[in-house]
Amino acid sequence: MIKFDAVNKRFPNGTTAVHELSLTMPEGGITVLVGSSGCGKTTTLRMINRMVDPSSGTITLGGRNILEADAAELRRGIGYVIQQAGLFPHRTILDNIATVPLLLGHGRKRARARAAELLETVGLPADAAKRYPHQLSGGQQQRVGVARALAADPPVLLMDEPFGAVDPVVRTQLQDELLRLQQELNKTIVFVTHDIDEAVRLGDRIAVFRTGGHLVQCAPPAELLARPADDFVADFLGAERGLKLLSLSTLADLPRQSATTVRADEPVPAARADWQLVVSAKGEPLGWLDPAATPSGPAGDAPLLPVRPLRDTDSLLSALNESVASPAGLIARVDDAGVLTGVTAREAVHARAGDAHTAAVAAPLPATAPAGKGSA
Repeated sequence: MIKFDAVNKRFPNGTTAVHELSLTMPEGGITVLVGSSGCGKTTTLRMINRMVDPSSGTITLGGRNILEADAAELRRGIGYVIQQAGLFPHRTILDNIATVPLLLGHGRKRARARAAELLETVGLPADAAKRYPHQLSGGQQQRVGVARALAADPPVLLMDEPFGAVDPVVRTQLQDELLRLQQELNKTIVFVTHDIDEAVRLGDRIAVFRTGGHLVQCAPPAELLARPADDFVADFLGAERGLKLLSLSTLADLPRQSATTVRADEPVPAARADWQLVVSAKGEPLGWLDPAATPSGPAGDAPLLPVRPLRDTDSLLSALNESVASPAGLIARVDDAGVLTGVTAREAVHARAGDAHTAAVAAPLPATAPAGKGSA
């Protein structure tokens, strides 16, 4: 656990980067620090590994005052990932990852074996080991940065806007990878971002800062979205915070019904009153067959409207989007193999979305939290 107790950070020029910060970051969870530029979130992160020392107050890690620890020793137990990965350009990927174990005195063979193991852990192919950073994509370089931070198996991982320099598709993939790793490794992660959508997706708790290093609210994502502490937090969350709330629930318990289907290799039915799903021989949804269209021949050769099937693990927000986009007003549901398991009606999605928002607003505040705020 990381705990800030009345921590201040003032720079020689008189600027206050962090003001009277009291905040607890639970062990084994992801705490996300968000806010606009200059709000103190990166300074807060950097104080944890003493790249910046506090002006006053106390920061404890695992119950120990970090100022009483040797700075170099402290940092060896903390992984650090930054934007652009910060890799050594003239070292191979394997040697980049092995850097920290070598500094800790591990033998070269042991350090490189650990690095090779981590390549697989972060989802990189084994042949990446002999490449150099410039030979990898931006997303691959960020994976290497995460692997290097994990090389000494630190209990704490600090991540300063690590995915901010990659395109949206790669960013989503890296977020998925981080969530997968956290399920396996259970690290205490402090993650800085200015992107509230990223914060909601990744955080167990989200701490919102305003300019001058003032902590405004710290709460789990659902509580933050349903009950922002003030107008500043509400504005930061954005006008679509109700939709963001839906990203926290899945389709798992949404009702489904049987679908009207036709196989791609079967003739188009002559009489059709409703939209039909054309499916492959394995039962995979291929597209919607318009009841007003009159094609002849196999259904698979007919002009089909797109279908985006969803799994039980997909979010209620994805379901809402698809229910609006679907020409039939139905969501195709599939299992992990992509085989159709049924459909869910648009009305059921809308009803569940309303229930999810009502439940979040009605949920009791934590007993230790001041009215209108999550406990920090």
